[in-house]
Amino acid sequence: MATATPSPPTPRALRTRAKILDVALDLFERQGYDATTVAQVASGAGITQMTFFRHFPTKDAVLVGDPYDPLIAEAVGAQPRDLPPLERVRRGMLAALGDVTPTEDATAHRRVALVAANPRLRAAVSAATAATESAIAERLVAAGVDRFDATVAAAACLGACTAALLSRTGPTPSLAETVTRALEVLDA
Repeated sequence: MATATPSPPTPRALRTRAKILDVALDLFERQGYDATTVAQVASGAGITQMTFFRHFPTKDAVLVGDPYDPLIAEAVGAQPRDLPPLERVRRGMLAALGDVTPTEDATAHRRVALVAANPRLRAAVSAATAATESAIAERLVAAGVDRFDATVAAAACLGACTAALLSRTGPTPSLAETVTRALEVLDA
């Protein structure tokens, strides 16, 4: 049975999601992540809790859900097939993150800072990273890469990026600079 491709979000849905994210980040920074409830976020965004959960399946997803995952998997799949798997993942990640706007970078920095400050969120980061790893590995496997090689390449690049992002302090360097530096370590 064929599955339908989900339609892209409407401009209204994108605005609602952005509003939820902005309100949630403000509340998390002001009150703390654990002290902030979904009801408070929904109220601050002028929506219902049901609407919150249509956009974010959990409170954790506000911080660890990654809008770049589909772009990364697609960019990895677009890399030349004659490159080794690690290099395809590395180049794909760099390509996907190359167009991050200053606003997206600032939001990503806020999200990462909140996650880094709350050790309890590390499990949510691990789950989100595993989903990204799987998406990247599946793209490589579909292009003929051995599953073991695809999984190791995806895990190596994501591990480097996660470690770099969680150790980043201050608003600089940017998300793209941090990821680029982390992936350069793997280029040796």
